[in-house]
Amino acid sequence: MNPDNRDIPVVILCGGFGTRIREASESLPKPMITIGGRPILWHIMKTYHHFGHRRFVLCLGYKANIIKDYFLRYREHLSDFTVELNNDDAPTFHSRVGTEDWEITCADTGVETLTGSRLAKVSRYLEDAETFMLTYGDGVADIDLAALLQAHRDHGRVGTVTAVHPTSRFGELQVEDGAIVDFAEKPMLNKGLVNGGYFVFQRSFLDYVNDGSGMLESDALQKLTNDRQLGYNIHEGFWRGMDTYREFVELNGLWDSGDAPWKVW
Repeated sequence: MNPDNRDIPVVILCGGFGTRIREASESLPKPMITIGGRPILWHIMKTYHHFGHRRFVLCLGYKANIIKDYFLRYREHLSDFTVELNNDDAPTFHSRVGTEDWEITCADTGVETLTGSRLAKVSRYLEDAETFMLTYGDGVADIDLAALLQAHRDHGRVGTVTAVHPTSRFGELQVEDGAIVDFAEKPMLNKGLVNGGYFVFQRSFLDYVNDGSGMLESDALQKLTNDRQLGYNIHEGFWRGMDTYREFVELNGLWDSGDAPWKVW
C-alpha cells in the first residue's frame, strides 16, 4: 500500500441499470451484483485500497438507496454483534470484520443522468485534489494502479486511460506518439486496444465536463482526445467487464475456484 495515494480520490460510476444481466438480479443496481457474495463494487474498491487509495466518491443512480444502505450498515452485514433493543446504544461487535479504512461519499446523481454529467455533479466532492482517478462500477482487473498513476505523471497530459486488448464489444483506441488520437466509443471490432475503464485525470479535466451534459466517452473524452491531452497505459493482464450473465458466471467461477486474478489484496 502506498500512503502517498491516500488523498487521491477515486470516482466510481455506479448509476447503471444492468439491463443485459437481469438473470443475475433484476432488483439490484449493477455495481451490487455479487461475486463470491460481495458486490463487484466492493471488489473494485478493494483493488484501489490495495494501492493506498481510501477516498471514494460513488456516483449513484438506479436504486441508489441499495448502495447507500449497504455502506451505512456495512459492518452490521459482515460481523456478529449484540444489540440491546431497550436502549439507544450502538451494537457491540464481536470481531474487527468490516473496518476498512475507507472514506465513502455516496452522491445521488440521478437515474437517467449520463456519465459525463455524473462526474460534473460530484466535482464538489473532489475538493482541492489536483489528481483523481475514475472507473466504472462493473469491471475487475489485476491492474497495477501504481504503474497507471506513474505513467500519467510521466507523460504530463490531462488524462490517462488504461488500454487493454479487447474481449468483445468495446471501443477501439487509436494511438500515436504516446497519445490517444481517436476514441471510438463502441465499434464492433476485436483488434487493437480498447478503453479498459481505469482512468487518471488532472483536476483541469473537470473543465471538459463542467457544463453537466453528455456522455463521458463521446463528449468530454472526445474533446480531450482532440486536444491531444489523453494519454494511455497498456495493461496486459486480466481484465473483464461484467456486462452479461455469461460473464457473471465466469467471474463467480474464478472466485469460487480460488483463482481470481483480480484479487491482489
